[in-house]
Amino acid sequence: MASRAFDVKPLFAEPYFVTSIADAITPEQVKLLKGLEMVDNQTNKISKDLYIFKRKELRSIAKAVQEALDTYAKEVMGLTQKLYVTQSWTLVNPPGAGMHGHSHSNSIVSGSLYYAAMPDPPANMIFERHTAYQQLELGPNNGQVNVYNTLKNAVVPKQGDLLLFPSKLQHYVEPNQSQMPRYSIAFNAFIKGKLGSLRDVSELTL
Repeated sequence: MASRAFDVKPLFAEPYFVTSIADAITPEQVKLLKGLEMVDNQTNKISKDLYIFKRKELRSIAKAVQEALDTYAKEVMGLTQKLYVTQSWTLVNPPGAGMHGHSHSNSIVSGSLYYAAMPDPPANMIFERHTAYQQLELGPNNGQVNVYNTLKNAVVPKQGDLLLFPSKLQHYVEPNQSQMPRYSIAFNAFIKGKLGSLRDVSELTL
């Protein structure tokens, strides 16, 4: 039987946004960030301070992150409202440690900033398609993975990169297979401004 011609077109897509803010990060800031007090966080370490962008010493980093959020809100999300950082913290993955699969609650956009030299290999961030238990295993055959059926996508981090993505996306970090620590900053962002319509009695000011 002759095969008929067909079209396949995308309906929806999930963005991830990458920009470098290496020029906003000083050696003194890297030293400060690496020296923050850390506590256990399952397999890795998380800073005791969960609002690090409020530190005056990190003002240039916080400013660059805000500029990226402004661009993301306007150019990617098409919003008139503003995004602002809620919580921000540092993470350290020692050799052998990764980060469990998770998404971010009470947040619209989340971010990762790789402020220090990355290990080799860098331990990729993996985004997963599904966010809940799936009853049917319908993964693609080898050699037939495409944008429509892939179950995961990898982002390879580089020093200075700032990554923004929807907070709802399930993601994890591969185990650190090097002999040096893997340093990063993570943060959440929410919106401020007016939502809805006054006349439709759906107005909400955040």
